[in-house]
Amino acid sequence: MNWNELFPKGIPPGLSAVSEYIASPLWEALRTHLEDTYGVQPTVEHSVCSGAAGWNLKYKKRGRALCTLYPAQGFFTCLVSIGKREAPEAELLLGSCTEDIQQLYWNTRLHNGGRWLMIAVTSPEILADTQALIALRMKKKK
Repeated sequence: MNWNELFPKGIPPGLSAVSEYIASPLWEALRTHLEDTYGVQPTVEHSVCSGAAGWNLKYKKRGRALCTLYPAQGFFTCLVSIGKREAPEAELLLGSCTEDIQQLYWNTRLHNGGRWLMIAVTSPEILADTQALIALRMKKKK
């Protein structure tokens, strides 16, 4: 049964149900990292976005979105928005990222000078790249 059938609109999942459905140590690693590093807790929200409709988890700090996590069976997708101001630093970071992340970045269409990266977190290397991109979102503005 897919995610949206298990938890239709109006029936929000608990965090343990999300973890059980995803069943990936990478999920727990990212959640722990976000909560310990940034002191944030997720909010469970329902989206009608055609790209990823259904329940997701949003992490925000001081009103700024860190990322949004979309559950899938056996893995998850992490949306990280790289804005116009973060793009130069992100592009420098790409040299140390996996080929998958590099291709995703360059193949993601620009929107108002930024890119919305939908990262399928399927390996420890991609998880590390995702954490590095999220860290860019939290750097202090000059």
